[in-house]
Amino acid sequence: MADGTTSTSSAFGRDLRGWRVRRRWSQLELALRAGTTQRHLSFIEQGRSRPGREIVIRLAEALGLSLRERNALLLAAGYAPAFAESALNGTALGAVQAALRGILVGHMPYPAVVVRPYGQLVLANDAFGILTEGARSDLLEPPVNVLRLALHPAGAARRVENLAQWGRHIIESLRARSWKSPDPRLDAFIEELEGYVPDVEPGPDHLGFAVPLQLKCEDGELRLITTLTSFATAVDVTLAELQLEAFLPADEPSAELLRRRAASAPAHG
Repeated sequence: MADGTTSTSSAFGRDLRGWRVRRRWSQLELALRAGTTQRHLSFIEQGRSRPGREIVIRLAEALGLSLRERNALLLAAGYAPAFAESALNGTALGAVQAALRGILVGHMPYPAVVVRPYGQLVLANDAFGILTEGARSDLLEPPVNVLRLALHPAGAARRVENLAQWGRHIIESLRARSWKSPDPRLDAFIEELEGYVPDVEPGPDHLGFAVPLQLKCEDGELRLITTLTSFATAVDVTLAELQLEAFLPADEPSAELLRRRAASAPAHG
């Protein structure tokens, strides 16, 4: 009967090979990226050699795994996780939350949010309200998912002029993430969102689904582009999974509309 060490090595080898195949890399390519030999990597994948903690970390980094995935790979190899996972509202991330709130305020009068994986809302500035106007109340109850809110027929979707194109842009972005980091929960979420988005047949002039959001509102039509910022040097799992999504006006009329809304909004105090 195989002992615990052999069983752990075999499980780690299967996981490692799964990640390598998903990246469509040969053993030689991964070995070169991780600073080891193809022979050593072959033995690890076959469960014939138990990898040291250092090589596990190097392999995870070479594969471009997230911090959560790196921790999982370390556990599969029989080692303790290397990266902490702090509570979002805990003291460890208190300074980060304060800084993020400052960024959101500084982005006014344009909408901006901070989200967790798959669109779970963490923070938003006041301008984000333009995207929630008229949405059904249950879509605004915590935990709010900004992607579901954007594409749901009872959310912002009924005000999105280019829902088919913009919705496909969101879905294709999620598919790319799913391909890189498979997760059954993400696959189920993509399937849900697909049910909200009309089919679109790209024409001969199609340039992809990276299109500005065209949103109807009481004051006119907004055209917005988005920017995504992640925390690439984070060493905490929770922080590394946060994303700042900032909306910018695609033209001057949109910028002026947002400035007018901010100027007419009641002061907080």
